[in-house]
Amino acid sequence: MSRVILQTPTGVCGLFRRLLLQPGPLHSFVLSTRAIHERDYRRPGQSPDTRWPWEKIHFDVSKGLEGVRKHFGLLKDEFVGRWKGPEGRPLMEHMLEQTQVQWEFRGPESLGQWVVSSDREIGGRSEAYLKLGRNNTTCMLYGTLSSVPPRDGETRYSGYCTLRSKQPLSSFNRKRHFDWSSFNTLVLRIRGDGRPWMVNISAETFFSHQRDDIYSYFLYTRGGPYWQDIKIPFSKFFLSSRGRIQDDQHALWLDKVNTIGFTLGDKADGPFQLEIDFIALCNDRAHTEEFAYELYKRNPEA
Repeated sequence: MSRVILQTPTGVCGLFRRLLLQPGPLHSFVLSTRAIHERDYRRPGQSPDTRWPWEKIHFDVSKGLEGVRKHFGLLKDEFVGRWKGPEGRPLMEHMLEQTQVQWEFRGPESLGQWVVSSDREIGGRSEAYLKLGRNNTTCMLYGTLSSVPPRDGETRYSGYCTLRSKQPLSSFNRKRHFDWSSFNTLVLRIRGDGRPWMVNISAETFFSHQRDDIYSYFLYTRGGPYWQDIKIPFSKFFLSSRGRIQDDQHALWLDKVNTIGFTLGDKADGPFQLEIDFIALCNDRAHTEEFAYELYKRNPEA
């Protein structure tokens, strides 16, 4: 396998070529394969994965038949739910709804809807764990935060822990989005240890270069034994991409929400704890703000 450097308008990227056909008796030639472009994050010092796509697939007939039955069952439920109304509920109930509990933790199966990550994935020393709270009625996110960067010679900053909901999927692994257009406020019931957190909401985008766009707002916990009931209007969430706040701000698209998450990165090394009772939505009639930040016009009117 040979490595070829290709000059592109966006910079220099590595392309890999592999020999597909061996030299024949009459002539020999090399057929270039698809370019393997490193788009996702790769830990510094880790070699790129140059396997073909079909080499990563493990074929299993029994699992395949089980998956077919599962997805056709989900497809049937989708068709039946469409006749009832939005999200499988009557239309009148959907229109008059003022509050909705989106996530609550009432058993071990509720933890399967979330993913915990930390800088340990890139060589850091932070640790994060997820478990049920007392009486199996709450979610407990706990661990240790460490801002010591990994010794790989490239990473300069480290120290974060994240809890993120999984992307909901419909039949045949198609993306399913949350429609929050009937609500304007996020409601949380939490109990923390006094640390500041960041609430992150990811929405569906049209273009691939916007896949890292995320809407964020601050969450301040008081600490102590008492619960906090927090209301955050969606108009307060600001747009950022890869940790950088964007100059061109626009409101969150509430009809195509993918995930919600909580991130800790206050550079205060030590143990942390965040307990969540539920995550809900509400329609606050007293809140009339559409967007809290200045919107720039590319071609302002004279």
